[in-house]
Amino acid sequence: MYISLTNQPKDPEGTPRGPKVANRVSSVVISLGIVSMLTDVSSESVAAILPLYVTGVIGLSTVAYGFLEGIYQGVSAIVRLGAGWAADRVDQPKWVAFSGYGLAAVARIFLLFVTSFAGLTAVLTADRLGKGIRTAPRDALITASSKPGNLAASFGVHRALDNTGAAIGPLLAFLILLVIPNGFSTVFVVSLAFALVGAAVLGIIVPNVRTRSTAVVDREAPGDEATAIAAKARARPRVTARARWRELNNPGLKRLLLVAGLLGVLTIGDGFIYLVLQNRSPFAAQFFPLLYVGTNIAFLTFAVPIGRLADRFGRARMFVFGHGLLLAAYVSATVPITGAAITILCLILLGGYYAATDGILSVLATQFTNSETRATAIGAAQTVVAIARFISSAGFGLLWFALGREWSMLIVSIAVAAAIPIVALVLRSARRYRADVSV
Repeated sequence: MYISLTNQPKDPEGTPRGPKVANRVSSVVISLGIVSMLTDVSSESVAAILPLYVTGVIGLSTVAYGFLEGIYQGVSAIVRLGAGWAADRVDQPKWVAFSGYGLAAVARIFLLFVTSFAGLTAVLTADRLGKGIRTAPRDALITASSKPGNLAASFGVHRALDNTGAAIGPLLAFLILLVIPNGFSTVFVVSLAFALVGAAVLGIIVPNVRTRSTAVVDREAPGDEATAIAAKARARPRVTARARWRELNNPGLKRLLLVAGLLGVLTIGDGFIYLVLQNRSPFAAQFFPLLYVGTNIAFLTFAVPIGRLADRFGRARMFVFGHGLLLAAYVSATVPITGAAITILCLILLGGYYAATDGILSVLATQFTNSETRATAIGAAQTVVAIARFISSAGFGLLWFALGREWSMLIVSIAVAAAIPIVALVLRSARRYRADVSV
């Protein structure tokens, strides 16, 4: 729970502004960022070699790989909402998140042994279920450890650390295979090691911030006042399961979920964009494995400053602006221009899009609920996005097959351009339904 003891002016989204808003990020957020960084080194090192491993080493078809990629993108939707609800229900977000990190780490062990389609399906399913379990409770921990006026910046710092790992993972896999040709097992061993260390850091170092009983109080507040408000926070009645689900009926949250689903369906996978670039640019074709790295470097570069801008000028505005960057990335990938410059520009725009939308969606979800149902709301938003992007991946693949690369990108670009003003209006109308989480 968050408590602000200052009478600062607020922007139209209810975010405190002015010199009294602290810019410091909680050590809990930093610790969670380190956990995510280590875990992303683990997961992205595997993701970077998975196409080569599936089609070249095991000898499965591209159709089989497409199915596995669909699992990788969408299966986490099965458990995201349930994990958020569980974290709120037992008020143990750290340990719910830990179970997700632990499940993903255990799945890494079996990568060393499975060599069949069924085995890989089971392992990747377990890994992605682990991701689905951990995400909402982890984001609830970030929210509970941050002040309201610094929330988007906190998510920006976390996502910057997270994407540092996402950039290191593919580079590490590339270097291992460069030194040890066909060293896929070595990559899997290194991936397992990083996953175990990440889970250990979470279990040992990160405190279990209780979202219902914890108050973040301004350090400059008078002691008696801070104590009284903290006691009031602890005395709030326990929310029943039925009331917790009722929180999801908030009209503002419904509008946000509708927006997230619409934009998710219009967000095609990065792999498709990289394939478009590969067909247009010799530079992209030559350095295809490192395109993922470029996007993640741009993401981690922009995450913190964009988070601070979102806190200052409005989270919903930044979310809409991020999808404007996505539209620009689509256009840059489609225009008939070749060379390194257009490829790098596209990667920068993609990284900026993720920085302006990924963590900020979780921040927006928390504005329509209270501390007792925070993780449930975050899980609901992430579930909608995961399902929408699974549909998007399958749908765009069919569109590409039916109409070709250029027409498919043009249709999606037009759809995004049409959706952006609609989304802006819907989010503006949702503001009046924000929950009061100041006490």
